[in-house]
Amino acid sequence: MADVLRLEGLRYQRAGDGAFAIEVGTLALAPGQVLGIVGPSGCGKSTLIDVLALLRRPSRLGAFVLQGSDVAALWQRDDVDACTALRAAHVGVVLQTGGLLPSLTVLENVRLAQRLLGARDEAWVQHLLAALDLRGLGERRPAQLSIGQRQRVAIARALSHRPALLLADEPTASLGVDHAPAALDLLLSLARDSGAALVIVSHDLDLLRDKGVPLRACVVQQHAVVLEDAA
Repeated sequence: MADVLRLEGLRYQRAGDGAFAIEVGTLALAPGQVLGIVGPSGCGKSTLIDVLALLRRPSRLGAFVLQGSDVAALWQRDDVDACTALRAAHVGVVLQTGGLLPSLTVLENVRLAQRLLGARDEAWVQHLLAALDLRGLGERRPAQLSIGQRQRVAIARALSHRPALLLADEPTASLGVDHAPAALDLLLSLARDSGAALVIVSHDLDLLRDKGVPLRACVVQQHAVVLEDAA
C-alpha cells in the first residue's frame, strides 16, 4: 500500500530569520499510521504542522509526496492553487483553539469541507456526531458550546471529508488533565475508522506514551530544530 505522506531532506526557514529552521531527514506515513511529535513550547511543532498542511513553503526539499502527488514539484513551480486544492481534498487539521467559524452552526461547521468539495456524505457526518457525543447540538453555534464540545466539533470537521492525512495541533491542550485522555482516545479511534494517517503534535509526552503512540521529538541543535526518534 502506498504511503499517504513521504518526506526527504526537508528544511523550513522563516524568511529573514536565520536563527530559526526546522529539518526533517525522512518521514513516511502509511494509511492508518499514527505519529506523535513532541517537544518544548516554541520549538516549531506548529510550524511543522503548517508545512505538512501545505500552508508554508519549505526552503529546501528532497522529496515531498502527498497521496501520490509530487508536492515538491508543485512548490518548485510555485503552483499555490494546486497546493490549495491538494490540501482541501486530502488534509484535515485540528487546531489547538478549535478554529470553528463562529457564524456557522455545529452542523454547518462539520459539513463545510464536504460542501466545498461537492461531496456530501451525511451518514459519515452523523457517525462523527454520534461518536463525539455531539448529537442534539447541531443547531448551536460555537459560542453556545463548552470548550470540550468545541474541540470535539473541530475533530468532526477535520474528519468530515475523510482526509488521507489528519494533522492535530495540540488537540487536547485546552481540555485539562481530566478530559484530555478521553478526547485523545476519540481522535485515535475516529482516525482509525476513517483510515487516515494521523500526526499529533503535543507537549504532553506522557499522555501520548500512555496511549501507545509512536513518537518523534523536535530536538534543538546548533543549526536547527531537527525531528528525531524520541528517547
